[in-house]
Amino acid sequence: MPDRAPLTFALALHDAVAPDRTRNACWSPYSVASALGMTAEAARGDTAAELVALLGEDNAKLLKATAVGEDAEFAVANTLWASDALPLEDGFLADLAGWPGASARSAPFATDPEGARGLINADVADTTRGLVPELLGRGSITTDTVATLVNALYLKCAWNAEFPEHDTADRPFRGAGDVPTMRREDNARYARAAGWEAVALAANGGVEAVVLLPEDELGPTDGVPEVLDALDWERVDLYLPKLDIGLNASLAPALRQVGVTTLFTREADLTGLSPDPRLYVDDVVHEAVLRVDEQGFEGAAATAVVMRMTSFIPAEPGREVRVDRPFLFLVRHADTGVVFFLAQVVEP
Repeated sequence: MPDRAPLTFALALHDAVAPDRTRNACWSPYSVASALGMTAEAARGDTAAELVALLGEDNAKLLKATAVGEDAEFAVANTLWASDALPLEDGFLADLAGWPGASARSAPFATDPEGARGLINADVADTTRGLVPELLGRGSITTDTVATLVNALYLKCAWNAEFPEHDTADRPFRGAGDVPTMRREDNARYARAAGWEAVALAANGGVEAVVLLPEDELGPTDGVPEVLDALDWERVDLYLPKLDIGLNASLAPALRQVGVTTLFTREADLTGLSPDPRLYVDDVVHEAVLRVDEQGFEGAAATAVVMRMTSFIPAEPGREVRVDRPFLFLVRHADTGVVFFLAQVVEP
């Protein structure tokens, strides 16, 4: 059974990232957990304790074990961009080397902040196949910036069994009128429990997508772990809207809400990265894009932790599941339970 910790992290932060259940939202728990996980290895004292409390003790171990099979397209980069003037701890660089797609690179933050922003954005765009072309907006990097930890992720998977294109049609979706909706009848893992209906769809690479349909209105994520635990094979006639959804936002307010506070203050301790005690995190910037169609899904995401210094199949009919109202859509690694993407769909 997948580890529960990645789901606990994803649901806790989702409730803070997307408290308005009347709007679309999409983000990547994998990307955020990677960027914050590298930050946790740089942190000490209360700063580290708050991050570990949110992410879980085995966060780094699980992320490093989340390998996607060769029959899916998966790219990940974990990069430290640092000023040449910032002294770095050898121990942190050794820890960084253990992350997938790890590298440490120089950026001219003090002399050419816009040039540094361009370097980071170009690298993210390359990893995400152009789906995240400008993670860092104008003004997000200044002459006070001394380091940025960046995760970038790209994932493209085909369904194990595609949705027939001739069965896609405009069908009603509560609050959004008629929307392009796919249909597939097949064996799938299904459950109804704790106020949710769930259908897990297997994809290539050891990845699965889970549709989480509330019994009534989309509300708190309580009950999601229980319905996921109850998944079992059944014949399902699934109606699922096609998706093209995304989000670009600062995660600092949401992280403060779930207990990560010291990181953003002058009391932050990031001496695991650099012996300079003035280092703190100014912002955590995140962008994610997720597209779902008859063939499969494609997603990309990036997270930047910006640091500054204080100065410086049976024959019988299937169970019908009509996803015709707001729902959650979760993409996770089947074995480890690491959540790649979590989307809140109000208007497909």
